[in-house]
Amino acid sequence: MTLWAVLPGGVDDPAAPSGGNRYDRAVLSLLPDVHEIAIVGDWPAPGTAARKALQTALTDIPDMSDVLIDGLVGCGVPEILEPHAARLRLIMLVHLPLSDETGLDPATADELRAREKRAVHLATTVVATSQSAADRVRTMHDLVRVEVARPGVDPAPPAEPDPTGRRLLCVAAVTPRKGQDLLVGALQNDLAGLDWQCTLAGALIKPVPYEDSRLRFVGALHGAALDAAYGEADLLVLPSRAETYGMVVTEALARGVPVLATAVGGVPEALGTAPDGTRPGLLIPPDDRPALTAALRSWLTDGALRYRLRAAARARRETLPTWSATASALSAICEGDPR
Repeated sequence: MTLWAVLPGGVDDPAAPSGGNRYDRAVLSLLPDVHEIAIVGDWPAPGTAARKALQTALTDIPDMSDVLIDGLVGCGVPEILEPHAARLRLIMLVHLPLSDETGLDPATADELRAREKRAVHLATTVVATSQSAADRVRTMHDLVRVEVARPGVDPAPPAEPDPTGRRLLCVAAVTPRKGQDLLVGALQNDLAGLDWQCTLAGALIKPVPYEDSRLRFVGALHGAALDAAYGEADLLVLPSRAETYGMVVTEALARGVPVLATAVGGVPEALGTAPDGTRPGLLIPPDDRPALTAALRSWLTDGALRYRLRAAARARRETLPTWSATASALSAICEGDPR
């Protein structure tokens, strides 16, 4: 089966990593006979040049082809997809509903939601990257079914923990949706008297003001630098206000590093449990700085808690999903016809 894949133009840009881009690259690299088309543009609201490039790309794809479209590219432009919906088998991969981006004004969110609804109803198949996201997309857009292909994770050597647990790591683009403002406030204002250091790795989209020198914003990391950051971490902290899955959760667990995260979207799925049912981390409500502060205080001051969570993370490490399983799941979805 030949699969055409329409992706954002920056899918391989190391300076702007994202979970969606990492997912696309990891999965497509494992599928045979994939023809990739990267469309450069300001998605999901592209300019004239990007719109024309997408129109041309779809027109050039042979009739009856299977076309996997990243939702960031396709969900905001149903009018471009519509002329091709009858002759191509469109498979929409939704990483995050467009209207769920944090900080949108109500009118913009409503417009994006309406456009995305039109777009997904033009697709033969809609795929999400967690069961939570699939349920939300299905309900939001009145779909009968949304398929699920959860992200995998690359194997990694275990981190060497510091007994104190003081080394905190947050891996996420610095945006309101990822909640770094809550983490900075909790650490430098509420927990200033405790022993900690925190590395925040991610593209600085909307920087957060800070004063404590123990907070280190290091920008986007990839490759060996990102591996080193995980390897030197005691706890991954992900205070997101919204999250489709949270691939950094499984990336930390692959190294036996426990996780403190908000219970949003697919994060509980990503965190999972050890074989004995023990959770390898802590889940707190979103946008709740007191809860974040309390959880961090417990981690930093309770050695028995750190021991339990580390043991659970090491056990969970052995049961994490693989990218080959993700690729197999997506391939099966693309070859079928759930409608």
